[in-house]
Amino acid sequence: MTRIHPIAPGVGEPATVLGGKAHGLITLRRLGLPVPPGFVIGTAACRAFLRDGRLPDGLDAELAAAVAELESVTGRCLGGPVRPLVLAVRSGGAVSMPGMMNTILNLGLTADATAALAAETGDPEFAHDSRRRLLSSFAATANGRDGSDATGAGSPPDDAVRQLELAVRSVFASWNTPRARTYRMVHGIPDESGTAVVVQAMVFGNRDGRSGTGVAFSRDPGTGEPVPSGEVLFGGQGEDVVSGRSSPLRLSELGDREPGVWAALVDALDRVEGHYRDACHMEFTFESGALWLLQVRAGGLSGRAAVRVAVELADAGVIDRREAVRRVSPDDIRHARVPRLDTAGSDVLARGVGASPGVATGRVATTADRAVRMAADGPVVLVRPQTSPLDMHGLAAAAGVVTAVGGTTSHAAVVARSMGRPAVVGAAGLAVADGAVITIDGTSGEVVAGRGCTVATANPHLDRLLGWAREVG
Repeated sequence: MTRIHPIAPGVGEPATVLGGKAHGLITLRRLGLPVPPGFVIGTAACRAFLRDGRLPDGLDAELAAAVAELESVTGRCLGGPVRPLVLAVRSGGAVSMPGMMNTILNLGLTADATAALAAETGDPEFAHDSRRRLLSSFAATANGRDGSDATGAGSPPDDAVRQLELAVRSVFASWNTPRARTYRMVHGIPDESGTAVVVQAMVFGNRDGRSGTGVAFSRDPGTGEPVPSGEVLFGGQGEDVVSGRSSPLRLSELGDREPGVWAALVDALDRVEGHYRDACHMEFTFESGALWLLQVRAGGLSGRAAVRVAVELADAGVIDRREAVRRVSPDDIRHARVPRLDTAGSDVLARGVGASPGVATGRVATTADRAVRMAADGPVVLVRPQTSPLDMHGLAAAAGVVTAVGGTTSHAAVVARSMGRPAVVGAAGLAVADGAVITIDGTSGEVVAGRGCTVATANPHLDRLLGWAREVG
């Protein structure tokens, strides 16, 4: 039984076998776009692990063969004292569950491999920063701080092969963490499907001043406007952007600082939107001026944006009207005509960035646990420095969310859009106490004291789509 597949154009298994992430990466390869080499351990292995409490028989041999092939392709050696192969290990369910499962980057940086990377690059600071990141992520995930302990390891062993085995076990085990279960319950994702594990050669957004990472949308995820949108963080790795711990730059800054990377990214966005015939978004890293794509998905838009994109694609002849109507969900329609906050005469407490449209009023809860408790007595707004997957139960209970840092592609923003909750990010300086009533506008990014007044907004794209729905029956 083959449970490991290369990330290569000829692989034809569906997302239910490979997971959505690997399936998207294979599509990128078919389009001739730059993807780090790697392989995927399919979802069947996860289901067996969850059933039996151990890795399936024979998987270790398959894993060794896959690593050997990757070493051959890259000319590197996992854990080697010369030209070390460094790996990224990521989850990938059939349906995207952003941030809900474990990720371990920089795997394989043993003491010897770190010294070798320092010698190869001439940059010991970069090598040791990468190893520090490995130790930190391993401690937070493989050690089960979030309830996913499947390793029994307090920190990563100084053995790259053993690190990989523990990382695979950790990703599989994270399928059943409370945060992942809550996300599946909210979104109706079957518990029994399991996750794949994507293993790729590492590309380093923290390599030098011409390196970085980001998330790019082919169209604005809040409005649907047909312009590239997203965020970029120079000198960082992927988790730095999506975690919300940093406040990244607007994606357009990439064009000013790295025009070659910008041009390649815009070309990739055009090609993937043409392939999927839908708005798409990609996670990317660039290392020393070279672009690498790490994930692609269609959608990820607010309800208002999804309606606009469907209508405009039909107008352009990319899809027909029946397909436009079919693509838009009842939830999208419900959230497409969002109100706006009228701040005239209001006490504006903070202005951040609107990350998910809509207006929400509620009592402030400053922890996820408080949000769950307080929601039993009425709407709450979760207010945090930033959110993490461990806050999923609070996000599910809240009417809206505000974070002090982070951008429109942070964890809080992505999860809020997926649930149709208003979100404001980067609202630095907001000082409110638990229980205080506030109102937030996820379009303008404003936060006001008390119960703010709202005004209705028109949505001509929605009106046209509903007219088409009546026509096609």
